[in-house]
Amino acid sequence: MTGEFDRAAAAYDRLVGANPGYHRHLRMSARRLGLPREGAGMRILDLGCGTGASTAALVRVLPRAETIGVDASAGMLAVARSKRWPSGVRFIHARAEDLTTDDLDGPVDALFAAYLLRNCLDPDSALATMCSLLRPGGRLALHEYSVADSAAARAVWSLVCWSVIIPLGRVLTGRADLYRYLWRSVVEFDGAAGLRQRMRAAGLADVRTVPLPGWQRGIVHTFLGRTTGGAQ
Repeated sequence: MTGEFDRAAAAYDRLVGANPGYHRHLRMSARRLGLPREGAGMRILDLGCGTGASTAALVRVLPRAETIGVDASAGMLAVARSKRWPSGVRFIHARAEDLTTDDLDGPVDALFAAYLLRNCLDPDSALATMCSLLRPGGRLALHEYSVADSAAARAVWSLVCWSVIIPLGRVLTGRADLYRYLWRSVVEFDGAAGLRQRMRAAGLADVRTVPLPGWQRGIVHTFLGRTTGGAQ
């Protein structure tokens, strides 16, 4: 699907901007990392940064941290890089599954991944990679869709997709493939309980789910965990 993300990149910000609460929810999940002192002296990885919406949320909440945005889509990264960023922000073009600490000049203190894991062909391998990029005691926040545990959430998600997101995506980009994929990938992805189990199996501790408000309550969640060892 990387090619579809490339083709949608130019219109992507307009589409997500039409989603009430989209940027506010990203900032809420960023705050839930619980990093002290506005991130001073810390390095944060924004994995699957896309056009930089999640990067902007991290910079807003943790302005004193070094933030590294990574994405597999060259088109999305081109949009992200075209924006104005403080000196502590940089971007890397890479697949999440292929990333190593060498690419990042060492492990990071926290990892933020918004709407990424369900797009990975092997979520377990992707989670293992995420853990390998974190220092001991490092914090992970997944800002992710999960509707499998709730019939009501699945119904709302399908209604919004087929009545708003897919038609709007077609109008803005001339194609609907990416947005039909978005609907299907969410419906087929883990329930919240299943995703927490994946996170524990990857070796993460203190795994929990925190809801987000608004129409996406029960649809988008913050999944939190930390690597073992080091400071808590």
